[in-house]
Amino acid sequence: MKAIRYTGLILFLFSLGLFLGSFFMSTLTLTEETFNSIVKSEHQESLRPALSEVFGNKYSTSIPLVKEINNVVEEINTQARANQEWDKVIYDDYAGSLARASAEGLVPNNKVLFFILIYVVGAIGALMFILPQVKLNGPPGIKNNHIFHHALNNKGWMGILTGALLIGFYILLYFFPAYITNWIIIVDPLQKLINPSATSSQWFLYGFLYTFAVLVMGVRMLIKYRHSKYQIFRTTSVMFFQLAFAFLIPEILVRLNQPYFDFKNMWPLDYDFFDAWHINTLTSAGGIGLFMFVWGITLFVVGVPVFVYFFGKRWYCSWVCGCGGLAETAGDPFRQLSDKSLKAWQIERYLVHAVLVFAVIMTIGVLYTFITGSNTIMGLDTYTYLRKPYGFAIGSIFSGVVGTGFYPLMGNRVWCRFGCPLAAYLGLVQRFKSKFRITTNGGQCISCGNCSTYCEMGIDVRWYAQRGQNIIRSSCVGCGVCSSVCPRGVLNLENRDEDGRFNQPILLGNDSFTVSK
Repeated sequence: MKAIRYTGLILFLFSLGLFLGSFFMSTLTLTEETFNSIVKSEHQESLRPALSEVFGNKYSTSIPLVKEINNVVEEINTQARANQEWDKVIYDDYAGSLARASAEGLVPNNKVLFFILIYVVGAIGALMFILPQVKLNGPPGIKNNHIFHHALNNKGWMGILTGALLIGFYILLYFFPAYITNWIIIVDPLQKLINPSATSSQWFLYGFLYTFAVLVMGVRMLIKYRHSKYQIFRTTSVMFFQLAFAFLIPEILVRLNQPYFDFKNMWPLDYDFFDAWHINTLTSAGGIGLFMFVWGITLFVVGVPVFVYFFGKRWYCSWVCGCGGLAETAGDPFRQLSDKSLKAWQIERYLVHAVLVFAVIMTIGVLYTFITGSNTIMGLDTYTYLRKPYGFAIGSIFSGVVGTGFYPLMGNRVWCRFGCPLAAYLGLVQRFKSKFRITTNGGQCISCGNCSTYCEMGIDVRWYAQRGQNIIRSSCVGCGVCSSVCPRGVLNLENRDEDGRFNQPILLGNDSFTVSK
C-alpha cells in the first residue's frame, strides 16, 4: 500500500511540475496576418504603426509580447482620453487574444498530450496517494495524530510554498491572464469537447481547476470521514453541485446559445447580478433568460429565509456553495489553522458585515445607473467609486487571492468567515430565525478540544460543550466536523422547534440542572 502511495505521489508531483513548467514551453511570434485577423478594423490603423515593430519577432514567453501590446494600447488610450476622443479608446483585450494566436511550439502543438499528462495522470496519481488510506489508516474514524507536526498542516515550509503558489496563480488569473496563455491552451481540448465552437479562456481554466480540485479532494474527504453519513452526504452534495451546476450546465447553456448562468449562485455573492450588462443579457434572451433573472431574485429573497429557517445556513454554505465546496475538500487539511481568539471573532463580526453593507450600497448604485441611465450619484461615478473598487478589493483580492491563497496560512474558511456577504446574510437569518442548532451534552464532555481545533469558522466549540449550551452562532456553517471528531458524542446537529434554542448554560453532570440568576 505504501508503495502505491509513493508511486501516486511521484505521478502527482510530475504532473504538477509539468503544469508549472508548461508556462515556458512555447514561443510566440506575432505576424501581420495574425494581427489583421484578430484586431478590429477600426483599431488597426492606430495600433499597426507601433506593433509593426514586433511583427516577426520570436519571444520565449508571453510576458514581453504582452507587455509590448499593453503598452501600445495604454499609450493610445491615454492620448485619446486626454483629447476627450472617447470613440478612439480601446476596450478590447488584445494582449490575450494576440498572444494566444501567436503561440507556437510544444504546448500549442500537443494540447491533448499535455492535458493527459497533467490532468489525467495527475488525477490518477492523487487517487493512488489517497485511496490506500482506507487500509493504512485503520478503522473508520477521525485520526488526530500529529496534525500540528506536519510542515503542510501547520504553516511549515510546505504550507508556505503551497500558499505562495496559490496566491501567485490567483494574481496571474485575475490580473495577468495573457501571461498564462499556455495553461489556457492546454484545457482547450476539454472546452471543444463540451462546446466545439468555443475556445478556452481564463475563466474556463479556472472553472475546470476548481472542479478538478473539488472532485479529487472530495474523494479524500469521503475516505477520511467515511464513519459519518452526514459528512458523506454533504461532500457528495458539494461535488455534485460544483460539477453539474457550476461547471457543466453553464457551459452547455452557452453551447445552446443561452446566457451563461450558475443556478446555485446568488446575490450578494454573485455581485454582478444587477449590473446593467447582466440584466440586459438575461432579459434579452427570451423566456429562459427571464426565468434566470426571476430565479436569481427568488433564490435570495425567498430561498434564503425559508431554507435557513428549516436547515440553517448549512443548506448553502456546506451543501451547495462552490466556495464552501473548495474549502471543505481542498481546504480540509488546513481547517485547524483557523484563529479561535476573541480578537479574531471581533474582527470577523465587523469585517464580514461591513462587506455586506458595501455590497448593498454598490448594488443600489449600479441599479440606480441601470434605471436612470445616469452614471453618477451626487456627482460620484458609480462605476469608479463603487462597482470597480468592490470588484477589485472584494471580488478579486479578498475572495480569490486571500480567500483561497491563505488556506495554508489562516485556515480554509478565510473568505467565508471574514468576507463573504452572502454568508453574513445567511448568518443573520440563522442567528435569529432558524430551527437549526448544535446541541451539547456537557455531562459527557471530556474537554479534549477536538471540536474547537477542527472548527474551520474559529468557534471555540469546547466552551459551549463544557457548559452544555446550544451553539447558535451566526458564523456556524453546519459542517458537522465538530460532531464527527468528538469521541463522546457530545455534539449533535439538530433541526427542532425554536423554543429552547437560546438555552441557558447547564452545570456538568448527567443529572444536571439549569443555572438561574
